[in-house]
Amino acid sequence: MAVKDNEEITKLYYSMGEVSTMFDVNQSLLRYYEKEFDILQPKKNKKGNRFFTPDDVDNLKIILHLIRDKKFTLEGAKEHMKENMSAAKDKQRIISSLENMKSFLLEVRDAL
Repeated sequence: MAVKDNEEITKLYYSMGEVSTMFDVNQSLLRYYEKEFDILQPKKNKKGNRFFTPDDVDNLKIILHLIRDKKFTLEGAKEHMKENMSAAKDKQRIISSLENMKSFLLEVRDAL
């Protein structure tokens, strides 16, 4: 996945630019997914700038995983998330943990 493996979600809000860089996607794609997926609800300030919560970032990880890695269509991803949201979140946590462990083990290997 395009998210930086060692990057922890620690902020209360992420700007649109930070999220697009985090996932290596265009900001227009984020706006499109916001319209398509009801689960993405970034906050907007008076200027209209979007700010994503850690939950939004987690949900976006799941959406991108389903669409990019699992090759779901948008409709298929929406349906899957409606029916299996808790399972999808659990799987995403496991994937993130495994990616972190892999990067740690690769660092250990390179240090030897």
